[in-house]
Amino acid sequence: MASDTLTITDNRTGTLYEVPITDDTIRAIDLRKIKVNADDFGMMTYDPAFMNTAACRSAITFIDGDRGILRYRGYPIEQVAEQASFLEVAYLLNYGELPTKAEIDAWEHDIRYHTYVHTNVIKFLEGFRYDAHPMGMLLGTIGGLSTFYPDAKDVHDPANRKIQKIRLMAKLPTIAAFCFRHSRGLPYEFPRNDLDYIGNFVNMTFSIGGKHEPNPVLQRALEILLILHADHEQNCSTSAVRAVGSSGVDPFSAVSAGIAALYGPLHGGANEAVLQMLDEIGTKDRIPAFIEAVKNGGDRLMGFGHRVYKSYDPRAKLIKQVAYDVFQQTGLNPKLEIALELERIALEDDYFISRKLYPNVDFYSGLIYQAMGYPTDFFTVLFALGRLPGWLAQWEEMITDKEQKIARPRQIYTGEDARDFVPLVMRK
Repeated sequence: MASDTLTITDNRTGTLYEVPITDDTIRAIDLRKIKVNADDFGMMTYDPAFMNTAACRSAITFIDGDRGILRYRGYPIEQVAEQASFLEVAYLLNYGELPTKAEIDAWEHDIRYHTYVHTNVIKFLEGFRYDAHPMGMLLGTIGGLSTFYPDAKDVHDPANRKIQKIRLMAKLPTIAAFCFRHSRGLPYEFPRNDLDYIGNFVNMTFSIGGKHEPNPVLQRALEILLILHADHEQNCSTSAVRAVGSSGVDPFSAVSAGIAALYGPLHGGANEAVLQMLDEIGTKDRIPAFIEAVKNGGDRLMGFGHRVYKSYDPRAKLIKQVAYDVFQQTGLNPKLEIALELERIALEDDYFISRKLYPNVDFYSGLIYQAMGYPTDFFTVLFALGRLPGWLAQWEEMITDKEQKIARPRQIYTGEDARDFVPLVMRK
């Protein structure tokens, strides 16, 4: 008997089955041969929320949640965040290697060339109410781009995929900034080709009368935050991009599915919930009572714990340092003092240690965005801007994976058995 197999005994029939093991994984389809009768459908797995199911093979991002490791294409996130630009990271995620000087120059040039959007996109945005949520506006407008670029439907042409990825990388920041301006009644600020990617986005967001004094420390802090969000394995929004993209739809529609998933408070809205929690605590002297309320089930400690990480989220460590850099420029936010003290107390408490509840990426990011001048309803838009390179890389990996088919999970039917239809006049 081969050592790299799993032997399963079906106690219903006494039959033994040998299932191959590859990468510590068995294929769910191999369980279908386990049957009581020849005409049975066969065994399935039941895994709500995909807690222990791998739906794909991916070479993009590696996570070891127990050891707090995150790598992009093999490069530790600590090195990437410290040394790379956001567009370098986007190139790395999408093409597998760090770009040469010529490659990054061409990548940046192509993206800069496509930053403008069709004037009809502006008319589209103007159709939203003045108080529309920026994330809802982004969702609708990115999905609408599929009507501007019908050639994007040819997803099996590598050259076509490349131009669509460049378009999305170029236009999403412009549209995101326009959403910001729309919700504040400000005229749209158009892209400037003399600015870099981050500087251009910040200028389109905050420029008044064509004037904005850039702060290099804040712009680099924003860039690091976007890098830390660039990809994170098969999270909810990435899975949405892959699932919708598996139908063969254009990347604008697939990415809009990712934006829709990110819109949810359990995914992209977590950093806003942290700020609400800090506001409710109010002062440092109220932290012990809050901690007790959490332990008694009366409150929730937002920004702690993660589905994947069972130790300190490596991104949270980096963001904590970014927070110090930002507040040196903007002045100390009283919420930061509460957050630091809350973290200190929680990390010394056996209740949180035993449950492996450590700060995650959302614990400090909202504080930083707020200090930069972004309102809470815009935080998730910034998350989408950072996650876009990962969505695109995962989408193309899915398209080119010969094992992938249209996503179609199975179900366990729990409804009524067969019964005869009752005409309306005979129903009681």
